[in-house]
Amino acid sequence: MAALELRHLRYLLAVAEHGSFTRAAEDLHVSQPTLSQQVKQLERALDVQLLDRTGRTVRLTDAGAVYADHARRALRDLAAAERAVHDLQDLSRGHLRLGVTPTFTAYLVGPLAAELHARHPGVGLTLTEMTQDRIEAALLADELDLGIAFAGPHLPGISATGLFTETLTLVTATPRARTMPTPLPVHALKDEQLALFTGGFATRSHIEAYFARHGAQPRITVEANSIQALTEIVRRTGLATVLPQAIADGHPHLTPVPLDPPLPTRTVVLLHREGAYRSAAARAFTGIARDHARTHGLTSAP
Repeated sequence: MAALELRHLRYLLAVAEHGSFTRAAEDLHVSQPTLSQQVKQLERALDVQLLDRTGRTVRLTDAGAVYADHARRALRDLAAAERAVHDLQDLSRGHLRLGVTPTFTAYLVGPLAAELHARHPGVGLTLTEMTQDRIEAALLADELDLGIAFAGPHLPGISATGLFTETLTLVTATPRARTMPTPLPVHALKDEQLALFTGGFATRSHIEAYFARHGAQPRITVEANSIQALTEIVRRTGLATVLPQAIADGHPHLTPVPLDPPLPTRTVVLLHREGAYRSAAARAFTGIARDHARTHGLTSAP
């Protein structure tokens, strides 16, 4: 495919994304007349109208929508091909794009990144913290190589490999749990004020399902989208939260409070796009993650 044809695809997709030739031209750093001319050349070559220019915003026609879908896939596959060509099996260089849900930044990402750098210092890492649905969408769009999240259901085209099972626990800054002879009954949470993740996060959904299953209705006083924010709030207030046991065990100012019945475990998985090219860096990181789970006594995933 000639370079001019690739430019045609990128120009069309930019106009479709922005709904405007003016904004697309600014984003592409080309003049609006040049952009308009290039798109018209593409339409003439295909002998079909791809854009509807009659409204206040520029929209894809039905034919344009079909063509744009194939264009996105073509550009995505070409980008993957370029990475494959430059991928060195000896890992003297390379790059990994990793997406993780928030709880993992507090206890898992640091050790894994450190081990990747120690074994393969030439490999770069781009780490992005986001919700699980965004991780899966980014994998499908070839914006990430791997994701660390939780077992399904997953979007079509997403494959999951189990790493370990994670245990959640109620956490407080007070020392009461250290002398508590028995676990706290779940119905006693009606007297608790909690700080939890905002809605949309997998951990929040998991906790709410547990509360609903056991008829518990604690008061949610604070919501946050950051582990660091939650731990600081709990440490400085009388509030409690729910965190992975691994975070509570490793934090000097937090105390786990066992619940009866206990919070259910969940399976931590590595996510990737089915059929996607697996770079040497991605394969190496997968091995590091499995080794870490095994050597640190994390319970094996089913």
